[in-house]
Amino acid sequence: MTLGKSQRQHRVARLLADNAVASQAQLVDLLAADDIAATQATVSRDLEDLGAIKVRVPGGATIYAIPEHPTEQVAPEDHLKRVLGEWLVEVVRSGDLVVLRTPPGSAHVVASAIDRSGLDNIMGTVAGDDTLLVIASESDGPLVAKDLANLAGLVL
Repeated sequence: MTLGKSQRQHRVARLLADNAVASQAQLVDLLAADDIAATQATVSRDLEDLGAIKVRVPGGATIYAIPEHPTEQVAPEDHLKRVLGEWLVEVVRSGDLVVLRTPPGSAHVVASAIDRSGLDNIMGTVAGDDTLLVIASESDGPLVAKDLANLAGLVL
């Protein structure tokens, strides 16, 4: 069966939580066992989007894991740029609040990427279905709106 990206990534996260997954090929096989078709390249992107990391387990083997605390999940700027370019469709600002619009069901993906980006002038995000609120620190709202729009390739 073919799942949407969000559904597949949710399944990947559950598989990582329930299994000691040492390789992307093993993850492809686990998905296939659940009748979910995915290529190694797709799984690789999903792992990146989810912020998965390799951790060493007793015995010396390494497995994929998703850190529980967002502060442990620092994503590189190119990841944020890719997520914003793919999912962000509108940026509007009111004071130090920035409202971002996405396709339905995608706001949490963008919020997670922003939260994991480590940008200094962002205090946090609140995501709904197709809209998220970015709370800028102090008087950084205009700068945050401009930076996020630029990363997404949008013009304010």
